[in-house]
Amino acid sequence: MTPQTIALHRFGMGATPEDRPPDDPHAWVTAQFARFDARPAPIAATRTALQAAADLIAFQKQRREVRAAAPAVAAAAANGAAMVPPTKPGDDPELKAQRRALRQDHYAATADARLAAALASDTPFVERMVFFWSNHFAVSADKQAVTPLAGAFEFEAIRPHVLGRFGDMLSAVARHPAMLLYLDQAVSVGPESLRAQRAAMQGRRRGLNENLAREILELHTLGVGSGYTQGDVTEFARALTGWTVAGLGGGGNADLPPGTFLFVPGLHEPGARTLLGRRYAEDGLAQGQAILNDLAVHRATARHVATKLVRHLAGDQPPAAMVDRVAAAFLSSGGDLPTVYRALVASPEAWVPGPVKFLTPWEWTVAAGRATGQRRVPPGSTLGLLDQLGQPMWRPGQPNGFDDLAATWAGPDAVMRRVEAAQRIAARTPPVDARALAAQLYPGALSAATAQAIARADSPAQALALLLVAPETLRR
Repeated sequence: MTPQTIALHRFGMGATPEDRPPDDPHAWVTAQFARFDARPAPIAATRTALQAAADLIAFQKQRREVRAAAPAVAAAAANGAAMVPPTKPGDDPELKAQRRALRQDHYAATADARLAAALASDTPFVERMVFFWSNHFAVSADKQAVTPLAGAFEFEAIRPHVLGRFGDMLSAVARHPAMLLYLDQAVSVGPESLRAQRAAMQGRRRGLNENLAREILELHTLGVGSGYTQGDVTEFARALTGWTVAGLGGGGNADLPPGTFLFVPGLHEPGARTLLGRRYAEDGLAQGQAILNDLAVHRATARHVATKLVRHLAGDQPPAAMVDRVAAAFLSSGGDLPTVYRALVASPEAWVPGPVKFLTPWEWTVAAGRATGQRRVPPGSTLGLLDQLGQPMWRPGQPNGFDDLAATWAGPDAVMRRVEAAQRIAARTPPVDARALAAQLYPGALSAATAQAIARADSPAQALALLLVAPETLRR
């Protein structure tokens, strides 16, 4: 495999029929930084988190009203009243319509936009980094409140910062309504805060939630085994109290649109906090932010992030020397991500000739679409395809995101699902000479076995399907 072919596939999202192998593959990757569009047309056309939050609040309000009316409706029905409306929230037609809109207008539409942007992008390495960070800072649309916000989270908290500083991305992630709702930070209350004291006087308990603090330390920054303690988690959680979402969390503000990040002093735990041996004075919102700023440039964060990036690009067993090199770039630059990416690209371990990674279902979907020249995404089709392939869009099931290891994606059942999907893709693709396309896509890398299998196919569609599930297309 030539360096040019490696660049197109390992540092991109699959080649397109129009791609010409770059003369200077290293420069081809880094030149993308200057022309990356954080809001390409498909993404710019989607609804924002604030719009999604407004629709979510309307849905929740309607659901409360239906539930509150249910006893009276049931009593009327028992007394034989005519034209009684539905007695269950799930049967209410307006609620059904609102629930459907939350899924279609937000979740499904943003999934389609994500795929359309990836298929058309001329900066595939940067797009790959967007998907990497979106999975690193994972939220899950399995949680009903997050479903309409998941796409906006990637488009608003990840894409604008993918070529900035890690700390800025971390702050944007921690303040986005999708993350605050997913990890229950929006309802976290300091045990000694004014709100907690008032609740106690009324016989109610308002408690501290440690989810966001724990996942930031364990998954987003320092990593497991880096030396932080349960005490550090609790102290960080106390510092983050008051971080919530207008209209959807622990406070409201008539001056802010619903869905806006909001700091509520009455929810904040008073006092100084000590984390990793460092004292942070009481300073309201700034206290939690100061901790985030320090975590973003911590030595353990640099190593944790470097290890994940190297695993993503250079193999399931990340080369130690490459991890050291990338971590050093992270530390010396204060988390400047283009500097980190340049260290990745400059590392010789990233340019070994053979394939080093098995594509995830999402990566394979993009690679197959780019290879067949797909540019239009039928509305609602992305979610169904990714569900079938076993990597449902923005639904990893756990805050640690989807696995980035071959063992997760290369099993017989998973590969068979791709075979079935490849057959459907080939059936709807205009006739193409798969032999010529294979030579275009994999110059200097097409195996004799793949070329022979394509040549012996019974039809053009079968030949294309074989190409889409050949080792060259399943691995990078």
